[in-house]
Amino acid sequence: MSIFNSLGSNYNLEYVLKSLFANGSGQDRKLKSILSEKYNGKAILTYKGREALTLALKILNLSKESCIAINGFTCFAVFKAIETAGCKPVCLDLEEKNTDLNFSAETLEKTLKENKNIKVVVIQNTLGYPTDIEKIAKICNEKNIILIEDLAHCVGAKYKNGKEVGTVGDFVALSFSQDKVIDAVSGGTLIIRNKKYQNYKNELNFKTPKNQLKDRFYPYLTFKIRKSYDWGLGKPLHFLLKNLNLLSKPMQEGLYDFYSLPNWYCNLALIEFSKLTKQLNHRKEIAKIYAKNLDKKVLQSRIINNISISSNLRFPIFVENRNSLIKFLKKYKIFISDIWYDDIAPECPNAVEISHEILNLPTHINVTKENALKISERINVWLKK
Repeated sequence: MSIFNSLGSNYNLEYVLKSLFANGSGQDRKLKSILSEKYNGKAILTYKGREALTLALKILNLSKESCIAINGFTCFAVFKAIETAGCKPVCLDLEEKNTDLNFSAETLEKTLKENKNIKVVVIQNTLGYPTDIEKIAKICNEKNIILIEDLAHCVGAKYKNGKEVGTVGDFVALSFSQDKVIDAVSGGTLIIRNKKYQNYKNELNFKTPKNQLKDRFYPYLTFKIRKSYDWGLGKPLHFLLKNLNLLSKPMQEGLYDFYSLPNWYCNLALIEFSKLTKQLNHRKEIAKIYAKNLDKKVLQSRIINNISISSNLRFPIFVENRNSLIKFLKKYKIFISDIWYDDIAPECPNAVEISHEILNLPTHINVTKENALKISERINVWLKK
């Protein structure tokens, strides 16, 4: 059986049927109510998680010279969302190679001394592994800087102080896009936790996304691709659907405007939230198998030590000649070539170096313990070559 890192890997037949026929009047209100209570703030639903981040900056009504501090090791969508809001992203480097996937409080403090225009700090808890929130939040409070928690990778994770992610910042941005912890094909939410900004009303005239039909069929089509891969039909089917532009793309351009989230996406998100504990436990179990069985030279100790409190969106390993390993695993029907972490910040050498060496292993609900052992064994064989 082929193993995939993405391509609708969160979906099974039950999910496919629900996506095809999901509707549910009033589900948007129910989702907003649940999220408002969970994160103690005002919830505004968006079509994409990156829209939530842009919206937060729009609500703050910052001056044109305002800078936003972000992780130097991040997705281009974060960088673009900040530029769309009319602000300047300032990328913070990782402390040093293979010690953490998030910038440190010390790096933040140093950067703030050098750049007085930083008005907002965005933390992302990369791949679900938590940052040092206590020190970072203290710095932001002391310097009157807005703190935004980006939960695109980390819904359900906890910080070392025991607090759940999304319960600390002034704003919280969530993403329900493909292959995320909460996967509703698309969707996002901005939670306004700071009472100073909760009077905001949806004055941005939210529109309705045009490509809903592609989204609705995405779970079905990717399910067909994955299930038929072993028969030799999945690859040509994938190629055909991509070239006909029939597959929904999470990173497509032109979606930095503000779109409302229709009820059927909300229905899927609610179902996923109801299964969150089960999914997090599964991801934790798979991550522990990798940590136990993989050669220690490709592992990062801080990742291993934080498995129990992380959402474990992916399990990262660090190798030289990454493309060689990707090709090697393909021979055994293990497809993990999706790489979103390009080096967008040349001024951050540690982040650039890691972006060239990191490889993310799947932890999603359709990866079995046997799959995780197989992946670990194959990687160890490749390392001995």
